[in-house]
Amino acid sequence: MSQEPTRDSLFASPLGDATRFKFNQAVVDVFPDMLRRSIPGYESIITQSGLLARRYAQPGTRLYDLGSSLGATALALRSGLCNKESVTGLADDTSSYEIHAIDNSAAMITESRKVITFDTSDINRHIPVHVHEADLTEFPLDNASVVAMNFTLQFIAPEARDTLMARIANNLLPGGALILSEKVCFDDTAVNDLHIDMYHAFKSANGYSELEISQKRSALENVLVPDTLDTHQQRMKEAGFSHSTVWFQCFNFASIIAIK
Repeated sequence: MSQEPTRDSLFASPLGDATRFKFNQAVVDVFPDMLRRSIPGYESIITQSGLLARRYAQPGTRLYDLGSSLGATALALRSGLCNKESVTGLADDTSSYEIHAIDNSAAMITESRKVITFDTSDINRHIPVHVHEADLTEFPLDNASVVAMNFTLQFIAPEARDTLMARIANNLLPGGALILSEKVCFDDTAVNDLHIDMYHAFKSANGYSELEISQKRSALENVLVPDTLDTHQQRMKEAGFSHSTVWFQCFNFASIIAIK
């Protein structure tokens, strides 16, 4: 029987000047609950990432989960590949795929190895998931047909994002895909304020207090730096992607798929 995730109460007590948000053991311990209660549509985005991978993954190639945290996306990619025939009409040899999950947080990597080890269904064992503690901006991408970055780019320094996107595009095989999910902002101030207000209402409806919302926002300031959807799509175009489209959006969270 699966265990209920530990409830996120990291910002429930007054902290004075909130410290910068870090992906440390304290965050790891509550991360599943934090994601569920903090990101509108999180479960759908992760599940549908597997469906998108199913469509664009090419036999004999590698799939990458950049900023893999606890491995939810990597496992969704694997689940999607294990049912690939339902989309293509042809069953691939699933053993010809590899999935590589990369994160620079030692605490996340340690826990994700446990999570992936527990994913022991017979069909999933045919597709290995290799977990790496590494800097995703430097990790080599080889023979890649799908790259997923779910809520990762927003934590990369803004001045490094163009270079990273270009490197992903340059290392994707023709016909390969990037799945990019992010918190976003909007140039129209009224629209931006609307989405922020509704996002805070979403968090409040999920049990976060005004103090928790305020303190976490302060902790994430200058740590999580969002871009507009237009900025993301222009960056993808300049990097060499042929097509991109927003396939999911709820308030100020969105996911884009870009095709090489």
